[in-house]
Amino acid sequence: MIENNGKSKTQKNKRKKSEEDKIKIPQKQNTKKIRADKVMDYFRVEWKVLLAVTISGLIYNVGLLAGPWFKGQLAECLMNILTGKATFRSMLFLAVTYVSVIGSVQLARYIKRFYVRRFANNVNRRMKTILYRTLVHKSRAELGEEGIGNVITKAISDVDDCVEGMRKFTTEIFDTGIAMCCYIGMLLFYDWKLALISLIFPPISYAIAEKMKRVIQSTNASYKEEMGVLNTVTLDRISNAVTYRVFGCERQCQESYEKTLKDYERSAIHANIWNATLPPIYKVISATGVIFILYFGAKNVVGSGFTAWSIASFTTFLACYTKLSDKSSKAAKLFNAVHKAQISWNRIHPYMERAESAHQEDEKEISASKLARPSENHSEQKSSELKWKNVSFAYPNGKSNIFEQVCFSAKTGQIIGVTGPVACGKSTLGKIMLCEYPYQGEITYSGKEISKMPELLRNQMIGYLGHDVELLDDSVKENILMGDENENVWKWLKVVCMDQEVRNMEKKEDTTIGNGGMRLSGGQSERLSLARVLCHWRPILVLDDPFSALDQTTEEQVFRHLKELSKNRIVFLISHRLRLFPEMDQVIWLDQRQADCSTHEQLMKDNPLYQKLYFDQAQAKEEAQGENNE
Repeated sequence: MIENNGKSKTQKNKRKKSEEDKIKIPQKQNTKKIRADKVMDYFRVEWKVLLAVTISGLIYNVGLLAGPWFKGQLAECLMNILTGKATFRSMLFLAVTYVSVIGSVQLARYIKRFYVRRFANNVNRRMKTILYRTLVHKSRAELGEEGIGNVITKAISDVDDCVEGMRKFTTEIFDTGIAMCCYIGMLLFYDWKLALISLIFPPISYAIAEKMKRVIQSTNASYKEEMGVLNTVTLDRISNAVTYRVFGCERQCQESYEKTLKDYERSAIHANIWNATLPPIYKVISATGVIFILYFGAKNVVGSGFTAWSIASFTTFLACYTKLSDKSSKAAKLFNAVHKAQISWNRIHPYMERAESAHQEDEKEISASKLARPSENHSEQKSSELKWKNVSFAYPNGKSNIFEQVCFSAKTGQIIGVTGPVACGKSTLGKIMLCEYPYQGEITYSGKEISKMPELLRNQMIGYLGHDVELLDDSVKENILMGDENENVWKWLKVVCMDQEVRNMEKKEDTTIGNGGMRLSGGQSERLSLARVLCHWRPILVLDDPFSALDQTTEEQVFRHLKELSKNRIVFLISHRLRLFPEMDQVIWLDQRQADCSTHEQLMKDNPLYQKLYFDQAQAKEEAQGENNE
């Protein structure tokens, strides 16, 4: 048996090592490949795709010159047929050749568009992955301050607009830039004087587009802000729909929502007016040169102009300029898309900067984080000590401290109860160890300050269960294991006394619990969240009122299992109910910004408030039992 266990342990370690290596290698490659806050790096990393775009784009745009030339030749051939200088066979040959060439050009166009779209999809995926990596590292306070709706807008809409600007830029380099150069060259070849006269107008559209830069950016910035507000309000209405309905606030909420929707529509209309109005203006201005071509071109045909032309030359020149004016209007439109993309990039750029620094820190921390990984046998963990020394805390912009000069120590295997009056800072004390806010004083674990630990290391050290449970819209199994297939889900369901309830569900452990656990009761949600925390071993556990929705019998059973599992951990149990506190190794009483850290017995002797609260709860329990017996 010992040999088999040794072999299995060795195999697990090998498997873990190989998995870590698989994860580690791509991270190093990505660091070399791309800097998240540099736009050009997104182009550089996709050089293979852009090479295919370049080759196919050159073929397509150079091939476009065949169109005007063939049109001129077909017009000339038609005149020759009417005058008897050519036959229908010549026209047929030209037409077949024209169709074949155009077919080849359109094939190149399809290949170019395919790879441009592939480029856009790759960049979109990469940007959103990087942005997600940043959001994961942001604290709840930061997310709450910015607003969840605004964050969603940046993570989806702004990224899409950035990528769309990059896609159009990539497309227009060939569809507009190269094609315009080719068309201008052709115009200069046929009649450079007339070409210079007609080419006065396209630059005017570019100048107008540049002048409208500030208007487009301001209207689109306002549009993005209103979109963020609308997303926030929509999420609020969905999350609190039952509350609004129960309290009869539906009408007021509807009026408020309609006002927000009107503001969003107004900003969207302002943004879309300029985006929709300017392109036709650009096209009209660019096409003004056709008037001069018709006048001076006719003179060239009759021999009184700058150059002697045939009908084919006139048709080719006119077709070239028509194509050029169309491309010019698209180039001006491109400026608008780039301006919009610039607004979106400015909004997400801080995230990209932070993602780059966070990624570099993670790379440095990979080796260090391995030190925090528990061994296979948790009972072999060395005893460690957690110390609070003169810890004070106040929320940002807060007028006074929540608590001051808190001092206590806890060792591995201890359960520490945390309690006190309402709004005394119980939950805040638990959150402090997550380092979401800066604090004064020292909090050390095994002699190391936790606020100075790498984030990866700290996350692998502290397990947290908040007062408001957070469950995934997934199965019971996945909510507990979180992808760890090496664990047995039934073991942890049994620990929280929920195994029988899950067995009675339709699909057992594979039953989907709905968004936020909406298909579960309050007690089931609490126990499922507790099972998840216990499943993923951490040397320090912070449990904020995990038994608030449980009956007495279930609470006692779960607590007994918790004590058995806490022999190699430090557990903080935050609760307003003191019935289980006599079984705690230590008790922290918070009141009036001060902390009294002692045992239950000592507090019962020295702290009248704690004593009164304990006896009041015990008396209320006895009265409730007496009423039930009657």
